[in-house]
Amino acid sequence: MLAGKTVLLIIGGGIAAYKSLDLIRRLKERGARVRVVMTGAAQKFVTPLAAGALSHEPVFTELFDRAAEQDIGHIRLAREADLVLVAPATADRMAKMAHGIADDLAGAVLLATRATRLVAPAMNPAMWMHPATLRNVVMLKADGVVFVGPKAGEMAERGEEGLGRMAEPTEIADAAEALLGAGGVKVGGALRGRHVLVTSGPTHEPIDPVRYIANRSSGKQGHAIAAAAAAAGARVTLVSGPVNLPDPAGIAVHHVETARDMLAAVEAALPADAAVFAAAVADWRVAAEAGQKLKKDGNALAPLALTENPDILAGIARRAEGRPRLVVGFAAETQNVVAHAQAKLARKGCDWIVANDVSRDGGHQSGIPGGVMGADSNAVHLVSAAGVEHWPTASKAEIAQRLVARIAVALGPQESQS
Repeated sequence: MLAGKTVLLIIGGGIAAYKSLDLIRRLKERGARVRVVMTGAAQKFVTPLAAGALSHEPVFTELFDRAAEQDIGHIRLAREADLVLVAPATADRMAKMAHGIADDLAGAVLLATRATRLVAPAMNPAMWMHPATLRNVVMLKADGVVFVGPKAGEMAERGEEGLGRMAEPTEIADAAEALLGAGGVKVGGALRGRHVLVTSGPTHEPIDPVRYIANRSSGKQGHAIAAAAAAAGARVTLVSGPVNLPDPAGIAVHHVETARDMLAAVEAALPADAAVFAAAVADWRVAAEAGQKLKKDGNALAPLALTENPDILAGIARRAEGRPRLVVGFAAETQNVVAHAQAKLARKGCDWIVANDVSRDGGHQSGIPGGVMGADSNAVHLVSAAGVEHWPTASKAEIAQRLVARIAVALGPQESQS
């Protein structure tokens, strides 16, 4: 639900503006306070009177409004919103957003806000597929703007159809609810009916009966993601390496030790709608595990021939059949964090990489005493083909909620719900 949340709805100019009236009603049904900004072009399609009657709030239309701007109204509107939603988002509005143009009230609010921005594009298919629009979409996503739609279908223009229809009001409201869940509110049923697969913790690769190769992973982030996905209504399968954490309630947990065990458990858990590979899998194992404890023999070093472990992330991301719709990997780096994550994204074939600096210096710079490993906080970069989003330091639970909200938006509603 959206109780206690303020959604600032910017209605852009286009025939889809009539759907925004229903969107106001859908948001209010979920408990949101809806404040409305209408562009000049929007008022050619629907009236401020109609929007105000549905929102039970004054409707804002002018940047230089004498009454509203006496206390810098556009800044106040921007700062009091928990979410700024642009629906419909025209090609013109998206171009202005991408380039920081603030020549009207909507533009000024979008430039001044610190809230998450959600846009629902609506335009002719030729306009949506124009190289200029596609460039603007890439820029906006890199700036952290979230998209819902557009959808394929018939256009207002007679005889035209294709990709460009605005998403339905219920779908946009679902996306808003999911995104506001990233701010600490439960994401509700945004993933209901979905299966989410999560890996967590380290793997232990035995050297002999008492020694092993491992990574410094506590499993806190992976377990938090599994719990957040379950809270969002998903059926969750958690494949966990050895950790000192309780199993999240209501989740099917498979405990494994080695990378090969983890791969087998992951493959057995498929199919899944989304797979989040947060586990720190050991890259190597010994070629031959010793049956007895290796003993020191004077100054001679123990013979440890290494062999490479299976690449679980790449193997699932590049499956010809049964690949999850969304595959998310993690990158724990100590230098050149974003560059290494971008290279990993291309190399592994996944959709997103969540990257963080696990060096002690990196943790200190993010305000995390002792570094990220084992801590309760994290600071990450979400890397995708669209660009890089830099997420500020937050608790691992908050990072998990934000990631799950993004997953819910990316997957969209179930077909039966649309």
